[in-house]
Amino acid sequence: MADFVRVARITDIPSDSARVFTVRGRRLALCHVDGTIYAVDDTCTHDGGPLGEGRLDNHAIECPRHGARFDVRTGAVVQMPAVFPIRTYPTRIENGEIAVDLGDGAV
Repeated sequence: MADFVRVARITDIPSDSARVFTVRGRRLALCHVDGTIYAVDDTCTHDGGPLGEGRLDNHAIECPRHGARFDVRTGAVVQMPAVFPIRTYPTRIENGEIAVDLGDGAV
């Protein structure tokens, strides 16, 4: 069941960047790529690094600790040393506000 929660305004996240927000105790990195917002866990599956502090290059976010990269659309690993994907969350934008589905829609 979907559980959309308002997290931020679209203007809070400049294009081609990521910002971290804590929602219901979860740290989420919201990534703004080509006009679309993607939400992923802010934790690298390699060693727990803060992905939101890493570099966003198109649809790949890079962990600042060891350079693991993940596709923010799917959570898939695109560069080691990580081997496990990160969790992703559906998003929607209404009236300039970003909502993230923390329910069953998360992958």
